[in-house]
Amino acid sequence: MKTAVVTGASRGIGAAVAKRLATAGYAVAVNYLSSEKQARNIAEEINSSGGVAEAFKADVSDPREVRKMFEDISEKLGGASVLVNNAGISFIGLLQDMSDEEIGRLAGVDFLGTVYCSREAAKIMLPKKEGAIINIASMWGEVGASCEAVYSACKAGVIGFTKALAKELGPSGIRVNCVSPGVIRTDMNSGLDRETIEELCGDTPLLRLGTPEDVAEAVAFLADERSGFITGQVLPVNGGFIA
Repeated sequence: MKTAVVTGASRGIGAAVAKRLATAGYAVAVNYLSSEKQARNIAEEINSSGGVAEAFKADVSDPREVRKMFEDISEKLGGASVLVNNAGISFIGLLQDMSDEEIGRLAGVDFLGTVYCSREAAKIMLPKKEGAIINIASMWGEVGASCEAVYSACKAGVIGFTKALAKELGPSGIRVNCVSPGVIRTDMNSGLDRETIEELCGDTPLLRLGTPEDVAEAVAFLADERSGFITGQVLPVNGGFIA
C-alpha cells in the first residue's frame, strides 16, 4: 500500500483530500498542528471505513518538525509516495496593518511549509524514481487580491515553486503539480457575511462556491497515473471565477 501525506488535514480541503485518497487505496498520514481531536477523528473515520490512516502533529513552518514527521510516517506507514501540501493560513486586511509576526507566520506556513515538506518527500521519492507532489495554491496567487497581498504573494510563490521543482524532479519520474482553488466553503471563508458570499457566487460563472470535495477530486486525479504525463501544471478549481 502506498502512502499519502496530507498537511493541514484536520478539516476543510485537507480532510476531504485525506478521505478521498484513502478511498483510492492510499495509507494516509493526516497532518495537523493544533486540531488534534479533529485530525484523529478524520483518521478514525478512514480506519472505520476499511482504510489506513494515522494522525501526525507537526508545524510545517519548522523544518525540524517536518523532518521528524516524515521520519515517523516512514516508520509507521511507509515512505511517502504522494505529498499534498495543503496547510495554510490567511490574513485579510491592509498590508500596513500586518505585524512582523503575522507576515512571518503567513510566509512560514503558506510558502516555506510547502518547501520544507517537498524537500523531505523528495528525499524519499528520489531513490524510488516515482512519486507525486501536489501543492494547494489559490486563484489569488494567479491574479492577486486586495487586502490579501502577502497571502497572494505566498501562493504565487507556491505556483512558481511547483513549476521549477517539476523541472528539477521530472527526470527522476516524480511529478509536481498545483491545484489552484477559487472560493471554497471552508473555515477560512466562514467569516464572510451573507452579502459577500452571494456576491462571490454571482461572480462565479457556475453560480456557486466550491466544496472541499471539488478540490479533493482534482488532487486525486493528479495523484495517480491518470495524470502520468502531467507535471509542472496549475489546475484551477474555481468555477470559472478567473480564466
